Amino acid sequence: MSLTSELIRNLPKGLVMVGSEATRPFECDGLSAYKQKPLAVVLPSNLEQIKKVLEICQHFKTPVVTRGAGTGLSGGAMPLEGSVVLGLSKLTRIISIDKERQVAVVEPGVRNLAISEAVDQFGLYYAPDPSSQIACTIGGNVAENAGGVHCLKYGLTVQNVEAIKMLTIDGKELSFSRQDDGIGMLALMNGSEGLLGVITEVTVKLTSKPKIARLVMAGFSSVSDGAHAVAEIIKHGVIPAGLEMMDKLAIEASESFAKPGYPLDAEALLLCELDGVEDEVEEELKQVVDLLSAATTVKISETESERLLLWKGRKSAFPAVGRISADYYCMDGTVPKRYLALVLEKINSLSKYYNLRIANVFHAGDGNLHPLIMYDAGVDGELEKTENCGNDILKFCVEVGGTITGEHGVGVEKLDAMCIQYGEDELKVFHQIKAAFDPDSLLNPGKAVPSLHRCAELGRLHVHNGELPFPELERF
Repeated sequence: MSLTSELIRNLPKGLVMVGSEATRPFECDGLSAYKQKPLAVVLPSNLEQIKKVLEICQHFKTPVVTRGAGTGLSGGAMPLEGSVVLGLSKLTRIISIDKERQVAVVEPGVRNLAISEAVDQFGLYYAPDPSSQIACTIGGNVAENAGGVHCLKYGLTVQNVEAIKMLTIDGKELSFSRQDDGIGMLALMNGSEGLLGVITEVTVKLTSKPKIARLVMAGFSSVSDGAHAVAEIIKHGVIPAGLEMMDKLAIEASESFAKPGYPLDAEALLLCELDGVEDEVEEELKQVVDLLSAATTVKISETESERLLLWKGRKSAFPAVGRISADYYCMDGTVPKRYLALVLEKINSLSKYYNLRIANVFHAGDGNLHPLIMYDAGVDGELEKTENCGNDILKFCVEVGGTITGEHGVGVEKLDAMCIQYGEDELKVFHQIKAAFDPDSLLNPGKAVPSLHRCAELGRLHVHNGELPFPELERF
């Protein structure tokens, strides 16, 4: 019997999809530049069905690509030729809510925002809030270690997950908790991109809603002024709930799309949210406004609806840019905050060199950049040019002491950039960890960790060991 016939025979009717048209919606994730139709797609609705899929795929030595909502932006959920996509979108139960301990136990297909909606009546919410939170699932959030606009104060997914349950490729059930002794296996699973196991249950930490939240919007006549304002806020000990920046192109696209009231004459926009008890917030507001002396426009939200509208503009930036470009390529480098202005200058120079428009939106508080490189996939050579531009941006992030990804993962998009970030010894350890969990390399193979041969071909196994080869860095 073939693999597909075995899947169909062992699973309820309608859970297995085969054929080009049936599997087409699963051929890529949010990074639509890379596509591949799988051999089959399976949408189980319980743990036993997942086990059966893994058992059959292991028997046939067929790769398994686990998928949540497909909102990822690095090609991590892109199928491989001849693979089976294991979609967990039907596992949507909120198993339990403990309002006293402030935790919730959920299945992996539960949407990020649905958790907050379910616990709102208890004055609680789930803090990580990626821009795709209305659609992305908690299982995918764990796989990518997702962040969001409030991660500066409240942390990434790894800081907000208390425990997970997962299946190995041979169907073994494993549990990892923050309370475990020894090696921090729970942290290892956050950001593991489906390479080590299939997440079947997540216990998330819930956060009490702050008494008050106020948002400061500041416009600047230059990106450099905005970046320096970020450094000043952090330097003076203020820890905002969110600290986001956008450049002029992103401001214009977001204003046209969401109409939040952004100043169109600004070259850069800073959104700084402060939350907590009223007296504390008012004191921090005064401090922040004093630190924004270089701003040309300063506005403080007066109502909750106004605060949410200002955030809507930032969270709508990706689809907003999608309206003004045939395609765009979203990067995800992270740099030390003191180099924000320099890196943005470099991105601007690369935009001119490659003749590609780039809109910048980023989590300024932790230096996580999201340059959106606009291109047209219908024009020969445009995608390749865009990829080269993106790789140059990531290379510069590494040169200034940063990383090639902050929250979008590596997937297939950043495999070459991993050769810039890591040397041979580190990559060998990554491969050893993969082999310990998945010796036949059937779980999402070829993602996240490049082969040593690939890096050797690129000639990029070694980077500057902390040295900064760019003379312009000396002025920062």
